[in-house]
Amino acid sequence: MRLADRRILLIVSGSISAYKVLELTRLLRKSGAAVTGVLTAGGARFVTREALAGITGQRVHDDLWAAEAEIGHIRLARLPDLVVVAPASANMLARMAQGLADDLAGTILLATRAPVLVAPAMNTAMWEHPATRANMAALTGRGVRVVGPGVGAMAEPESGPGRLAEPAEIHAAMEAILAPEAGPLAGRHALVTSGPTHEPIDPVRYIANRSSGKQGHAIAAALARLGARVTLVAGPVTLPDPPGVTTLHVETAREMLAACEAALPADIAVMAAAVADWRVAREATQKLKKEPGAEAPSLTMALNPDILATISRHARRPSLVIGFAAETEQVVEHAIAKRARKGCDWILANDVSGDVMGGDANRIHLVTDSGVEDWPEMAKAEVAARLAARIAAALG
Repeated sequence: MRLADRRILLIVSGSISAYKVLELTRLLRKSGAAVTGVLTAGGARFVTREALAGITGQRVHDDLWAAEAEIGHIRLARLPDLVVVAPASANMLARMAQGLADDLAGTILLATRAPVLVAPAMNTAMWEHPATRANMAALTGRGVRVVGPGVGAMAEPESGPGRLAEPAEIHAAMEAILAPEAGPLAGRHALVTSGPTHEPIDPVRYIANRSSGKQGHAIAAALARLGARVTLVAGPVTLPDPPGVTTLHVETAREMLAACEAALPADIAVMAAAVADWRVAREATQKLKKEPGAEAPSLTMALNPDILATISRHARRPSLVIGFAAETEQVVEHAIAKRARKGCDWILANDVSGDVMGGDANRIHLVTDSGVEDWPEMAKAEVAARLAARIAAALG
């Protein structure tokens, strides 16, 4: 049991998904961990002290001043090996980002020296709001780890990102922090790109594509699970940053190339991003106006930097450089030609004429110097796991 005798402080904030923490606590207790529960005022509306205490086997704390009289928030902050906030509501994340300390949970989070893991849970619109994205960027920049959120049906009659990660996923993320296994890629640095790029036309418009980043993010997570230190350079996506991965957020192809070069040296590079081939040569400083009777504006295009070719021929070239070829016809033929043209070691070809971009499944043709492997259609997470295993085998 990898979490045996580990001390976990579990902070439960206000979300309808809070009922899942009872199952999470059961898993932790089964793993031999000691769990201390802290309820915020919102969390106490969904989970009772009695229910959480019954599973943890310990008293649950929910009041700053009562805790001060009996044990003190500093002691609560110093006792655990890991602090977990699950669910972490939008309000909880905002308070953490601001460093507010007017309740027990806030004071513990400011005073603790233990690693902190958050499991966000909220409505999709709240998760995608710029304020929440900024709060998450601030927290991850301070070293806070994240698991989830998942994508699926909400309490409201709608679907999207924002679901609390399942208890088993949170449990696995805790194991990865407290009891990391030395995987086959331990000691290796992997650089991964993901998502689209946005190339501005004017202050409000841009050129983009339909890439969701699901495949690139899954590859980054799969490499991290095998022990690699992963740097993910992500274009504009609505996905959460993968746990255990250093994520750099960029907008344009030129920013992505600069971030990739700054991340070198690396042992592995997987260029999964769907980078825009062209950009507007001269971005307008003001919004282009549609005038009555006027013709549509003419845009002069310029080539974007070729990130895959640049990394493949770089002075600090990774040992293994892998590209992607998103094609709509003659998929394998175009991928073979692209591999030779770019100078990469492997290339993953996929037909994007259907719903691959933005979808959850992919059908891959792996092109190497040994030939072409046709992989069956599978979930993008499975593609990522299979690719990571192949990378580990190739690097010995």
